[in-house]
Amino acid sequence: MPALADQVPLAVVGERLCTDLVDVTDDPACLDGDGFWAAVVPYRGTPTFARFATIRPARPWRGQRWRGPAADAWQTSLDQRSFTAGVRRIREAILDGDVYQVNLTRRLTAPIETDSDIAALGAALAIGNPAPYSAVVRVPAAGLHVASASPERYLRREGRLVWSSPIKGTAANPESFLAKDQAENVMIVDLVRNDLGRVCDYGSVCVPALLAVEHHPGLVHLVSTVAGELSDGVGWPELIDATFPPGSITGAPKGAAMGLIDELEPVPRSVYCGAVGWVDADRGIGELNVAIRTFWIEELDGATLLCFGTGGGITHDSDPAGEWAETELKAHTLLAVASARDA
Repeated sequence: MPALADQVPLAVVGERLCTDLVDVTDDPACLDGDGFWAAVVPYRGTPTFARFATIRPARPWRGQRWRGPAADAWQTSLDQRSFTAGVRRIREAILDGDVYQVNLTRRLTAPIETDSDIAALGAALAIGNPAPYSAVVRVPAAGLHVASASPERYLRREGRLVWSSPIKGTAANPESFLAKDQAENVMIVDLVRNDLGRVCDYGSVCVPALLAVEHHPGLVHLVSTVAGELSDGVGWPELIDATFPPGSITGAPKGAAMGLIDELEPVPRSVYCGAVGWVDADRGIGELNVAIRTFWIEELDGATLLCFGTGGGITHDSDPAGEWAETELKAHTLLAVASARDA
């Protein structure tokens, strides 16, 4: 397999295989133009929108098999002691009235071979951890090697109609949900309603589903849906600007929560907690995920690293040890797939 920089661009998004790259830009206005675009918007930083000429249904992967890092090779940006201290710091900020909820995360990294193919990992995830908003984007010229097994919709747009489906609340089974899980979900629903209200017609924003239980590999989530009708003159740039980063991975109020995230998380989130997806500009439809359960490849100081993020929403009722355990639960199945040595 060629080195990262020499691999052929492709994307697997919305159950489509996209090849023959023809354009790359960081301007979201392209999504209101023409063509089919794969989109990667990092939590902070420059987005990448890649237009492909050839779009066809995705098929089973026929490339090289994924061979990931050893299971004991993963390192964490926050160990248990540091993470639980962060939970306590957020609880203090809540008592002080600065925030209601903050999403605290950590990054896991492990060295991999320099010719590793993120598309092979995406194929392994499709088998070992299938997800409704999965995506693979490989655009070496933009430094993008991303495989997402996200269960969460950030935005779906069909003409003037738009939906967002935040996930807040995670447990091993439906009987294990706590009052805290419901509280954090409702807080974020209010935030998303406010975000969409900035760009939707007055009175059109509604909540078609609240606290629905969704089953995913190894865990269950509480998921709500917020919908609205975009105002005249609102396109993808305005929609993303009003709602990004997604509320479920920031907290409430969003600005104050992001300030605490900057204080407590020692490394940038990068693609993690951003958005990955697709837009068919010709048809006026598209869908972006919340880039959780997401792997990406970085080259740093001569090393090639596979990166992954995990975290959770912290409220005043959060138990520090329990929040750490939730990050472990969310990562368990995905790391098992990524570290498979015989895949």
